[in-house]
Amino acid sequence: MWILQATDPDSADALKFRVMPGATKTLGRATRADFVVNAAMVSRFHCRLSASQAGTLEVQDLKSTNGTFVNERRVTHAVLSPGDRLRVGRLELVVRRSR
Repeated sequence: MWILQATDPDSADALKFRVMPGATKTLGRATRADFVVNAAMVSRFHCRLSASQAGTLEVQDLKSTNGTFVNERRVTHAVLSPGDRLRVGRLELVVRRSR
């Protein structure tokens, strides 16, 4: 299982998302997104996270207005690794792997 957690986990409204192997989840402001994020500069459907059964986690930008960033580099698609920082709008999430 993959975990994406806000970089400030001590805040009262800290976000934490889990992506199970084989799952595909959308992240954005829309109530229909799998992971709803009410943060500045986040598009309604900002990006898609896909976890393979083989153990990889990928992110794909969904033509968001402000872009998707991995370790401060704008990406349209990227394979994520533990410790990477995924930024959508002003929200930064740290990628971890849990067994």
